[in-house]
Amino acid sequence: MKAIRGVLLTCDSAVKQILLTMNEKQSFIIEDLDDFHVVIKADEEYRVRRELEAELEKNTYSLE
Repeated sequence: MKAIRGVLLTCDSAVKQILLTMNEKQSFIIEDLDDFHVVIKADEEYRVRRELEAELEKNTYSLE
């Protein structure tokens, strides 16, 4: 048995779908718990948060 250090992320279902899509390119999800919780690799947390923020910025409407 091998232990993997993980981080629990709580998010809404739309963000979770983005995470699942990102996971197809580079695997970082350890366990998909339910509609609002995902456990990811601890050493990937910073990269995943940065990429998720960039993805959410693309989907944000601005008045400028």
